Amino acid sequence: MVYAVLKEKDKRLAFKIYLYLGALFITSLVVSNLIFQKFFYWRPFGDVTVLGASLFEISVGILPYPLTFLITDLISEIYGRKKANQIVTAGIFASFFSMGIVLLANWVPALPSSPVQDAVFSQVFALSPIAVFASMLAYLFAQYVDIGIYHFWKRLTNGKHLWLRNNFSTYLSQFIDTFTVVGLLCIFEVLPWSMFYGLVISGFIFKVIVALLDTPFLYFFVYLFRRRFNLKVNQEIDLEA
Repeated sequence: MVYAVLKEKDKRLAFKIYLYLGALFITSLVVSNLIFQKFFYWRPFGDVTVLGASLFEISVGILPYPLTFLITDLISEIYGRKKANQIVTAGIFASFFSMGIVLLANWVPALPSSPVQDAVFSQVFALSPIAVFASMLAYLFAQYVDIGIYHFWKRLTNGKHLWLRNNFSTYLSQFIDTFTVVGLLCIFEVLPWSMFYGLVISGFIFKVIVALLDTPFLYFFVYLFRRRFNLKVNQEIDLEA
């Protein structure tokens, strides 16, 4: 891998941007685990059913989740595989830590005058630890697969054809993520098995469409990075040099 030689001022700026990207990544991941119990209809093709399951019934937790794959692809492209994996690991830690706080908050009894009583709070957050466990297993597989495939295509194409590695790495990793997390939630009886096929197919199609839509944004942000830091194709920023 060819690393760009940056001035100290540019390296500090690059590190600051990396921190903000990491913050966006972790926030999106944690929030998706907290809000997943609300579902909505997304009907781009009208009412569709497969194997008796209604398609395009989707959890709102899926809304911020595709952003995490866009960010890891951007970090992979600019900062390299090691930095992308570090963000993934940090996201796992942040998710489990946030669930620890939720469990503690759920255990503390509410005052009679509290605007939110124990029953309401438990209804919203009680299943979150199970959801996080299922989500983290799926997330762990999917993100590392995404990063691995991304860099496989990057090496194979010598850093060219950004659209190819962005989309093909995301398609497989998103299918793994959707299939695993929905399957585990059904196994743990958080969701009924009757929703399995519909949620898997709906979630995967939604994520594929988002992956296609975010490709121009990835090109745009990569262009900005390369222009600001004078990066050539296949060059990365080494923050530890």
